[in-house]
Amino acid sequence: MVLQELKTRIAYVRSSIVFYKMRRFYSQGLNQNRGEENCIFVTQLHLMKKIRITKIFSFETGHALYGYDGKCRNVHGHSYKLSVTVIGSPIEDSENVKFGMVIDFSDLKKIVKEEIVDVFDHSTVFNKNTPHVELAKELSDRGHSVLLVDYQPTSEMMVIDFSEKIKNRLPKNIQLHSLRLQETDSSYAEWFAADN
Repeated sequence: MVLQELKTRIAYVRSSIVFYKMRRFYSQGLNQNRGEENCIFVTQLHLMKKIRITKIFSFETGHALYGYDGKCRNVHGHSYKLSVTVIGSPIEDSENVKFGMVIDFSDLKKIVKEEIVDVFDHSTVFNKNTPHVELAKELSDRGHSVLLVDYQPTSEMMVIDFSEKIKNRLPKNIQLHSLRLQETDSSYAEWFAADN
């Protein structure tokens, strides 16, 4: 991790000379050097800018917290909002179809939908290491969508799980910066790469 950060910082400041060659053909009568090749040299300090890209997802999920001392021990649901922020440098290759992008929003959407939204949406999540596994089996036998995980399905633990799933799918040149999993209008859990 330290080596990667060092490489990123070294790459952050680099200079390059951009050569623009233009062939100008002046319209009749404006310049007697019509057809002459004109060159423009431009020197730029290229800074490898790091840009954060965020996409927000919504899904409906039920859960129950086994052993909890409040209402959330009962099966209930939330309208979750997941904000996914990645960081990287915009693609500089003008021949690349993704020129100027850190990541195509549709590519990020595909990753998050496949790993999280499509899995958790309209499912009920239970900790498979608790007696809730019996309730999960009963619901599953009745045709309900049930998801068994190996952790207590709090927002905090879910966001840790989501971070691993997303990191494993991102291209090498892009890092997961942060996640925010909003459970209600006033309650959310956040995960930051810098903290982990």
